[in-house]
Amino acid sequence: MKRRPKPPAPEENPPAAADAILQVKVRLTGISPMVWRRVLVPATFTLRELHGVIQVAMGWDGVHLYDFQLRAARYGSFEVGASSPDVTLATLRFRKGARFVYEYDLNIPWRHEVRIEDRLEPEARKTYPVCAGGGGACPPEDCGGPESFKARRDDRFSFDALEDLDTMVEVLQKVALKDGSEPLALDQDARWRLEEALERAKAREEAQGRPFSRREVNASLGLFCSKVRKTTPAGLAVQD
Repeated sequence: MKRRPKPPAPEENPPAAADAILQVKVRLTGISPMVWRRVLVPATFTLRELHGVIQVAMGWDGVHLYDFQLRAARYGSFEVGASSPDVTLATLRFRKGARFVYEYDLNIPWRHEVRIEDRLEPEARKTYPVCAGGGGACPPEDCGGPESFKARRDDRFSFDALEDLDTMVEVLQKVALKDGSEPLALDQDARWRLEEALERAKAREEAQGRPFSRREVNASLGLFCSKVRKTTPAGLAVQD
């Protein structure tokens, strides 16, 4: 008697289905403390649309060239000779745990590690993409790359920063000592010192980058989603 062939064992880590929601973690490399975002993205999204989601979630302005590096293939801006990013995530058959690279501003690249953390079932009446978490401030545009960003970010603890703080305290103390009966008259040198100290303090504050707010990111992703829906209505909003 012939034995029946055994049915094939189910694949332990199959590629994402076309209607799946991918849980994606994006981490900016070369920066400590870590700058990261976690987003839920439809598998129907293309790499071009994932680029837009990353830009919004991280806090970038989308003014530079980009590419995705998937093994030996590159997808992204045509100016750098990359393949078209108009390929869906489902077509690329990403498995859980897959990693690839996303680079932005290719002159001094900001390198992001992108990891497929999970495949989820879409929730009814929930709109995607959505940011599920994150941390760390996004560096300012055109600040010179990771090393320059870290140096400028840490400048707020420098001796020059303390000197500027002393200048501002000195002027405020003069104001506090006035009884209010006459206006405070600063000499030209003191006024210049104060203005320059304030300008440098403002520049140091801006060098800290754009703080992460999940509420603000999701509000921006909602606007992004409405724009994408006009051209690709499938897979964004899930109804009962």
